[in-house]
Amino acid sequence: MATTFPEPKWAVPGLLAEGVNLLAGPPKVGKSWLSLGLGLAVASGGKAFEAIDVAPGPVLYLALEDTPRRLQSRMRKMLAGRPAPAALTLSTYCPTLTDGGDEAIGRWLERHPDARMVVIDVFAKVRGKAPVGLSAYDADYTAMSRVKHLADAYGVAIVLVHHVRKMASEDFLNTVSGTNGIAGAADATLVLSRARGTADGMLQITGRDVDEAEYALSFQPACGAWHLLDGPPEDHTLTETRAAIVRYVRANPGSNPKSIADGTGLSYDNVRKTCPRMAADGQLLADAAGRYRTPDSDRTETVPAVPAVPDHPLTCENATDRQGHPSLPGVTAVPVQHNAADGPGIPPTKQAPGPHPTQEVHPS
Repeated sequence: MATTFPEPKWAVPGLLAEGVNLLAGPPKVGKSWLSLGLGLAVASGGKAFEAIDVAPGPVLYLALEDTPRRLQSRMRKMLAGRPAPAALTLSTYCPTLTDGGDEAIGRWLERHPDARMVVIDVFAKVRGKAPVGLSAYDADYTAMSRVKHLADAYGVAIVLVHHVRKMASEDFLNTVSGTNGIAGAADATLVLSRARGTADGMLQITGRDVDEAEYALSFQPACGAWHLLDGPPEDHTLTETRAAIVRYVRANPGSNPKSIADGTGLSYDNVRKTCPRMAADGQLLADAAGRYRTPDSDRTETVPAVPAVPDHPLTCENATDRQGHPSLPGVTAVPVQHNAADGPGIPPTKQAPGPHPTQEVHPS
């Protein structure tokens, strides 16, 4: 018990710690925009979700479902004329884990000892074939264990972009595609889902080093960015009437429909009918006298505290790579270059047989 262990290294404080982080969501919900945005924020030392300060460090982003043209389009939109961060490495190809992919990623991590994050979009592209004779659960767990070994050996956050089942579930963990061997082997699971109201998405998270939490997000199509919305997530997923009632009751617990109507400007008849429905839906709590309060009225915090991040400054250790030495054998590079006239671009390349070096992403 006397042994002191270091705190986990955070890629995004309060959200992504070192280890295997599973990011799941339905098709076309915006998982790739979200994961690329996180990669850009960490590589540049900016703000994740335009709200959370992150320490800078090298990031490897494997866009395995993208073509160079599509990746070029994403980067142009997200960078908006700014140079690509020098610490970002992009690739559209990686061998499967069972065919040397884990070793290739490991060699990149050895060349970048201060790496903060690796994103694999999507996990299905690299997991490879399962050993013959394994059950579905054991096959899922074995594939995840290969990634877990990398994350633990190098102390880095690895984000696996994954899919969810079509069947809905009250427990968001049960929506993750595959057996329980997928979510069970992950250190943290994040599920991005579509939302109603003023939010475009809900991000639910649970894990070994993170508190279970839920965040409301908005998506900005013009720049391809996900933004964290202020306040409790339920405020952004309700109708305007219900959201106004919740905000007033949270600030004025014990209010009756008359005072709520006066305080919000809503009609008394509307409030009188809506409050009991909200209580039935669990959005309000009512006492015998018909006074209302919010379920979170007894809590002192509505958003989990964000732990501090140790200071890990980015160092210039990539001199060998910049001289042309391959940093990730077996991976086809997608270098991003900045041009003041037309923004960052990815020159078209043809994949030739044999191993390909990965080039660092540097502003020109």
